[in-house]
Amino acid sequence: MNLKTVLGAIAIAVLFFFGIIFALASVYAPTRLIVAALLFTVGFGIAYYITKKPKTIIQRLEVSGQMKAVALKCPNCSASVDADQIKIVSGVPYATCRYCGHTFEVTEEPKW
Repeated sequence: MNLKTVLGAIAIAVLFFFGIIFALASVYAPTRLIVAALLFTVGFGIAYYITKKPKTIIQRLEVSGQMKAVALKCPNCSASVDADQIKIVSGVPYATCRYCGHTFEVTEEPKW
């Protein structure tokens, strides 16, 4: 569980608690029912925000000919770089070496 989820759950609990208190107190002043509705609305909005799943993008690639995977090496220290270390930033693949911390653009070398 990350910090955003924990803080969001605490905020939801506090908002719902006060929403119930204001709903029960609306017997004495009807305007408190509006405040209760706002508290519940904000609580449900936060619940939606923290439970929302990230959007997954699937890209399919069709190539002609045979493909061969090659080992990815850090240009700084020549260590093997794991494929999990590759991040796409603005459409460009970047890899970070876990040994030296060097970040570099992953490029395909020419075949000739």
